[in-house]
Amino acid sequence: MPIIKPFKGYRPPVELVEEVESRPYDVLNSEEARQEAEGNPKSLYHIIKPEINFEPGTDEHDERVYDCAAQKFHEFCENGWLVEEDKACYYLYAQTMNGRTQFGWVVCASAADYLNGVIKKHELTRADKEEDRMRHVRTIGAHMEPVFLAFQPRKELLALRQKYAAQPPVYDFIAPIDGFRHQLWVVRDEADIQLITSEFEQMPCLYIADGHHRSAAAARVADELHKANPNSDGTEEYNFYMAVCFPADELTILDYNRLVKDLGSHTPESLLKALEEDFVVAPRGAMPWRPEALHQFALYLEGTWYSLEARPGTFDPADPIGNLDVDISSRLILDKQLGIKDLRRDSRIDFVGGLRGLEELQARVDSGEMKLALALHPVSMDQIIAIADSGHIMPPKATWFEPKLRSGLIVHKF
Repeated sequence: MPIIKPFKGYRPPVELVEEVESRPYDVLNSEEARQEAEGNPKSLYHIIKPEINFEPGTDEHDERVYDCAAQKFHEFCENGWLVEEDKACYYLYAQTMNGRTQFGWVVCASAADYLNGVIKKHELTRADKEEDRMRHVRTIGAHMEPVFLAFQPRKELLALRQKYAAQPPVYDFIAPIDGFRHQLWVVRDEADIQLITSEFEQMPCLYIADGHHRSAAAARVADELHKANPNSDGTEEYNFYMAVCFPADELTILDYNRLVKDLGSHTPESLLKALEEDFVVAPRGAMPWRPEALHQFALYLEGTWYSLEARPGTFDPADPIGNLDVDISSRLILDKQLGIKDLRRDSRIDFVGGLRGLEELQARVDSGEMKLALALHPVSMDQIIAIADSGHIMPPKATWFEPKLRSGLIVHKF
C-alpha cells in the first residue's frame, strides 16, 4: 500500500514559468546547460546544474558547487521566481508528444516505501551518481526534480483527471528543443485530495519508470535525517519526496541504442560471419532499418544496415531477464563478439536514446567516431513490471522514456 501525501509546492508565477523551467539535470552536460541558461538568471539550471555558475571546467562535485545550488535556491525564493503554495495540494501534469497525451499525478511519495520495496525498482544505481544527488538534496534541503513513477490504472483517478483536464490549466506551454506540450493543474479541493490519497492507498505498489538515482538519494537522505531526529514520527516532510505518477498503460518507452568504437579482434567480414552462429543475418541496405519485433536487432556497419534475428535456443522465453533484447544483445554481441562486459564502465561503448533516431546512429558511424551501431526494439512496460514484481534487476541502459518530465514546474522543500 503506497503512502502519498499532498504538499505545499514551490512554483514559478505563470508569467515566469517558461523562463524557470528546464530539462532534467541528467539529460544534458554542463556546457549544454550553460548555453541554454545563457542570459537567463531565472533558469533552473542555476540550481540543478550549479557548476554553470563557475568557470568552465569547474568540478561539478566541488563543495562550492553544491553550496551555490543552495544559495541560488534561496535567491529564487527571495526574488519570487519560486513561490510557496498557500496550502498542501496535489497536481495534475500532462505531457503531449506527437499528438499523444499522458497525465500524471504529482504527489509526495514515501521514502520508506522505496526502502521497503513498495516502490519497486528495475535498475541498479551507480554509487557516484547516487552520492551526487544525495549531496545536492542534503545541501539544498529540497527535491528540485520529481521522480517518474508508474501505477496500474484506476477508474476513479481517470474520471478525476478528466474533470481537471476539462478546466483551463495553470501552466500551458511548448518546451523548446523537443517541442512537446506541458500543462499543469492544481488540485486544491479537499474532497479530491482525499480521493487521490485513498486511491493510491488501494494500490499494491508503485514502479519507478525513471529516476532511480533520485529515489535512492531521497530515501538515503530521509533515513539519515530520521535517524538523527530521536523524536521523528515519520510524518516529517523529509520523509517524502516528489514524484509524478502515470498510469502504466499510457507510457511511451523508446528504444535505447548502442554505439561501439571498434570491433575488437574482428574485421567487418569476420564479425558478420561470427554473428551467424546466434542470429539470422540479412543485409537491409544503406537506409536505416528499424527492428520490427522483439528479438530482432538492427546493426549498422561499413555503410550497410543488417537485420539480426536471434535464433531459437539463444534465449529463454520463461526467463524475465534472459528474454530481454538488451540481455540477448549484451551476451551474444557486445560480450561474446566484441569483448564488452561492463556496460556501465567500458569506454568503448556509448548509448543513444531513441528520440534522436537511427539517423543519429548512422551519422556517428559514418563520421568515423564510432565503428558500429546497434539498434534494439523497445522494452515494454509489461516487461518492466514483470521484472520489478519478480525482484529482478534489468541490465543497464535498457529503457528510455519520453517525453521527459520538465523540471522547475514544482519544487518540494523539506
